[in-house]
Amino acid sequence: MPLLTMRNIDKSFFGKFANQKVNLDVEAGEVHALLGENGAGKTTLMNILYGIYTKDAGEIYYDGQPVEFRSPKEAIAHKIGMVHQHFMLVPTLTVSQNITLGLREKGYPCSNRKQLNQKITQISSQYGLAIDPDAKVNTLSVGEQQRVEIMKLLYRDARLLILDEPTAVLTPQETKNFFRVLKKLREDGRSVILITHHIPEVMDIADQVTVLRDTRSIITAPITELTEEKLSEYMIGRQLKPIERPMDTAREGTGLEVRELKMIRKGVARLNGISFCIAPGEILGIAGVDGNGQKELVEAIMGIGKTPGGSVLLYGEEIKNLPIRSRIRRGLGYISDDRQQDELLMDMNLAENMLLKMYEDKTMNRHGIIHKKSLYAKTQAAIENYDIKTYSLEIPIRLLSGGNQQKLVLARELAGEPRALVVSQPTRGLDIGASEFIREQLLAGKKNGCSILLISADLEEILALSDRIAVIHGGRIMGIVPNTGEVDMTAVGLMMAGRDSMAEREEGEDADE
Repeated sequence: MPLLTMRNIDKSFFGKFANQKVNLDVEAGEVHALLGENGAGKTTLMNILYGIYTKDAGEIYYDGQPVEFRSPKEAIAHKIGMVHQHFMLVPTLTVSQNITLGLREKGYPCSNRKQLNQKITQISSQYGLAIDPDAKVNTLSVGEQQRVEIMKLLYRDARLLILDEPTAVLTPQETKNFFRVLKKLREDGRSVILITHHIPEVMDIADQVTVLRDTRSIITAPITELTEEKLSEYMIGRQLKPIERPMDTAREGTGLEVRELKMIRKGVARLNGISFCIAPGEILGIAGVDGNGQKELVEAIMGIGKTPGGSVLLYGEEIKNLPIRSRIRRGLGYISDDRQQDELLMDMNLAENMLLKMYEDKTMNRHGIIHKKSLYAKTQAAIENYDIKTYSLEIPIRLLSGGNQQKLVLARELAGEPRALVVSQPTRGLDIGASEFIREQLLAGKKNGCSILLISADLEEILALSDRIAVIHGGRIMGIVPNTGEVDMTAVGLMMAGRDSMAEREEGEDADE
């Protein structure tokens, strides 16, 4: 028998199915991908297995025995572990303390920390999870924190590891290292369920894949029998549409402009004289390696961070010294790269989150009293127009998938019909269907005359959407190139590395002569 069998699993919230007749079989010693769009029911299914939710119907067999875990503690006792998309670590404790938290080791409560650290180091060496047991978690990078979460499971000798969107927060290099760890786990006879919506990752690492769509399991098959195109079709129920960027939508004049923008933090220049302008109906993409001033640029334009020098102009009006609310009133919109931290109040419902940017709307705010009927009508329209999958507009937004949260943010920002829009990492962590939709809405905004500044770590996204591409490095704009379909990627790559592409080429030509 398979190590894990889940049969005809049903789960509903507020009268709507999150899982419906879902089936899953996971063999011992395999990496099994659980693939599906945001909101398809992947995490809900694993939360049922892990004892966070209780199933409404169906059967679960683990190691040949029927089980129904009432809590994560019971699942852990059966050697099942889960790493959630948002890590469950105590920042002020050390790596070692986090790994052993909740365990009654020998000598408890005065366990020998040195011996525990030796065991941690041994496991980390065995699986290539380099980590310092004495380091405080709040000093670690995101990739290192993920290693700590996996180490927690291995320390408890988990046979089945559930990893929820593990690469969503990793750099490409960290993802490669992470895949090496998965291969080592598989070689050691452990099973891994990889919750994801990234099809190329599934093709790279998975042995088997189960696809969920609209709360149901669609297919389970060996990865050798599938292609990326077929998986995409199973996942979203149709073939992806090619992105068609409307050309020649730019209008006369300047929508959003920055001049010689500077920002200093902790004595270090984070922005060093940045200048560019965006016409109405134009998208300017900012390409560059993360950490080269993108975040500071956004904060300077929106008024979140102080800028000692330079100008920010919106349709010719200087707004650099205006408060954030005044910038928004003048038609400046903003989509942050961290929706949960900057855009949403996670315990509030969808309608209340829509209200965050619309409370001054006279159709909803009448003499300081919110007109609930108008608010709910506007929220319901956003749900329908943006295909937001939700059980109700009154549920806390934390119960929605990341893609559906992002759609609500986009619906709220575009509802105000901004004249200029600053967008940072709009599709990070989203599945292919949600990403396609978000990109279509940005192109629609461009067509309607909005000036859009697009910041993305996804170079393919920059190429697909931008009319011009500005390359940033070390807080400077290294160059701006038109995106006419024949972009010189060598030149872009050199600028992203902080090198002058023209000078490099001239040196190369001299060497050839």
